[in-house]
Amino acid sequence: EVEKLRDKQIAQLETLTGMSEEEAKEQMIQTLKDKAKLDAQAYIQTTLEEAKLTASQEAKKVVIQSIQRVATENAIENAVSVFNIENDDIKGKIIGREGRNIRAIEAATGVEIIVDDTPEAILLSCFDPVRREVARLSMHKLVSDGRIHPARIEEVVAKTTRQIEEEIIQIGKRTAIDLGIHGLHPELIKTVGRMKYRSSYGQNLLQHSREVANLCAIMASELGLNPKLAKRAGLLHDIGKVPHEETELPHAILGMQWAEKYGEKPEVCNAIGAHHDEIEMTSLISPIVQVCDAVSGARPGARRMVADSYIQRLKDLENVAYDFDGVTKAYAIQAGRELRVMVESEKVTDAMASQISYDISQKIQNEMTYPGQVKVTVIRELRSVNVAK
Repeated sequence: EVEKLRDKQIAQLETLTGMSEEEAKEQMIQTLKDKAKLDAQAYIQTTLEEAKLTASQEAKKVVIQSIQRVATENAIENAVSVFNIENDDIKGKIIGREGRNIRAIEAATGVEIIVDDTPEAILLSCFDPVRREVARLSMHKLVSDGRIHPARIEEVVAKTTRQIEEEIIQIGKRTAIDLGIHGLHPELIKTVGRMKYRSSYGQNLLQHSREVANLCAIMASELGLNPKLAKRAGLLHDIGKVPHEETELPHAILGMQWAEKYGEKPEVCNAIGAHHDEIEMTSLISPIVQVCDAVSGARPGARRMVADSYIQRLKDLENVAYDFDGVTKAYAIQAGRELRVMVESEKVTDAMASQISYDISQKIQNEMTYPGQVKVTVIRELRSVNVAK
């Protein structure tokens, strides 16, 4: 009975729709297929857009990781300043009767005063560069004035300390304004100012930090990241090198803790803490700061030790060319990016000159470590000279 009713309904539906049962099934399946296609296309489009965004981020990571091959180097603390004097008679005045003056200076400044046989010089030893500067300026005022006794020493040191503190704040403010960095905590501004009195391998820390900040901004702009945030991280990356008191923490970790304490963004804090690989990098700003720190320190002439190794590398580059027969002169130019080689025209033919150029480039590639590329140019010159008498 049910089957009959079902068949009757199908027959009525076929009459109303003008389609057979098979045709209706086929149309429904086709409709479902079309809908499925549309849904699939929408899903694919969404997936592609997400993939493009992810690919952009991944590409940036790849670029940064490539630049990151530049090696960073650790800095050392410079703990000694030299106070120059006109003659050695002044040493006696600074020491005072039974050493009372030198003890008063050491007690007031917290700096060890070393008076030895070094001609026309007194050494000031202290881990804190600001205290060393206070001691140096105080001694300069005392020596210029001529009145050196414990009461006068305490007065001059107190006045010089206030003067230095005011100067530190002004330096920090000027630096932030020059770089277009706003909203720094007053303590961070003071720390930036203190950088003026700190150096690493002969490179002034404040100058280095300004350079890193500008490099970070340029690199972040090129990579489509936030240049202001990168510049901020670049300026603050070495604040841990000017501690208020002795600490066993690495300067990067100490700097990160200060930045967190004074309300800096997580990206900036991570960049400070990770620029010597003490912690894991979690922001794309972090490797930029690490790279720019290395670039600033590795710049020829920026640091004493780096300058020496740079000069030695140029000499080694020239010596590679002298190993080949027929080479008369070799000059490393363009900061070591090009080697210009002069050969004897009598010994070396044009074909041989090309071969020498290739052989030198291969020897440099296999035996030397160098940044970027080195172009090798071999010059063969024939001169015919006659004199008219």
